[in-house]
Amino acid sequence: MYTFNMIKRAISEKILHYARHYPVITLTGPRQSGKTTLCKALFPKKKYFSLENIDVRDYAKTDPRSFLSECLKEGAVIDEIQRVPELVSYIQEIVDTKDKPGLFIVTGSQNFHLLDTISQSLAGRTALAVLLPFSYSEIYSNKAIPIDKVLFTGFYPRIHDKKLNPTEALSFYVSTYLERDIRALINVKDLSKFEKFLKLCAGRVAQVINLSNLANDCGINHNTAKSWLGVLEASYVIFFVRSHHANFGKRLIKAPKLYFTDVGLAAYLLDIQNVKHIANHPLKGAIFENFVVAELLKARTNHGKNSNIYFFRDNVGNEVDILLENGASVKPVEIKLGRTINDDYFKGLRYYQKTNKKNSVKSALVYGGSEDQRRGAFDIFSYRNVEKINA
Repeated sequence: MYTFNMIKRAISEKILHYARHYPVITLTGPRQSGKTTLCKALFPKKKYFSLENIDVRDYAKTDPRSFLSECLKEGAVIDEIQRVPELVSYIQEIVDTKDKPGLFIVTGSQNFHLLDTISQSLAGRTALAVLLPFSYSEIYSNKAIPIDKVLFTGFYPRIHDKKLNPTEALSFYVSTYLERDIRALINVKDLSKFEKFLKLCAGRVAQVINLSNLANDCGINHNTAKSWLGVLEASYVIFFVRSHHANFGKRLIKAPKLYFTDVGLAAYLLDIQNVKHIANHPLKGAIFENFVVAELLKARTNHGKNSNIYFFRDNVGNEVDILLENGASVKPVEIKLGRTINDDYFKGLRYYQKTNKKNSVKSALVYGGSEDQRRGAFDIFSYRNVEKINA
């Protein structure tokens, strides 16, 4: 059983399951989410190669067959495979010849070109998994951690493992990883403008994204803003929640809502430098929503499932924060920061239940309190138990 400093990663069993059935496991996710640590611990007998290392990368590029010949017996963990994407074709040759499950574990922190390369060369040969930063249950279990601390600290493993100051650690993260990765993917002439763009995105967490407005505020054109958002999404810095596609004879908002994969990073980009800053921040409710939606996403990816997360909003302002789609059924979820439950919290849920009587199942509310409850037609979950909603 794998633990990360006594903290078990929820995705571990799923990856080990894949390794018993597929010759290649492709593990993606943001930088510093724990991919390397997890792979080394789950597959200790395999050789480990990091393509971030210049010498290793040059060897893999100039003589890929000799490089991979070192892996033929026990296989290997190959980190940051997007650094030498042509290696994938040679891996295909080997797995087709040996036909052995769990031979290669490859990781990547950029989804931009990696999955295209993987899907072309390793279709049917690889399992795909996504490792996001810690979930609440992984790092805190059932501890009563104040919500302000949760939102400020975020969930990057290194911050918890080394007990780092989140502001300092995330500052280094942005400058050393994000900016370097972005430079590798797109031509950013003015890095300060990109930093401004990141902060403007953080100011729009849990909001329907207006691309033209975002571009104008940053002083860039529409296409540049679209490209930068695409790179941030491909690097697992942000993700989008789309409007639900069901047609109820109503005009629905079609633009997606924007969220950060790690709520602590969003807080840092909003210049929140300590827990006290969170308490009265005007965007605290949106930051809390970001936390909840990211937890719902982790609950899916940790079990090898695609996102089933949508939102509902019509053109006259009726809305539900989250719709969880499971087959034909849809579970509406409202998110409220308050610790005292108000009847107004259920307004959007009641509206949606009337609108979609055929497919909606029991509604849920996530709130800032500590106790799970039931109130008539509604299940109420503490922010500490978000993953139970998907159960």
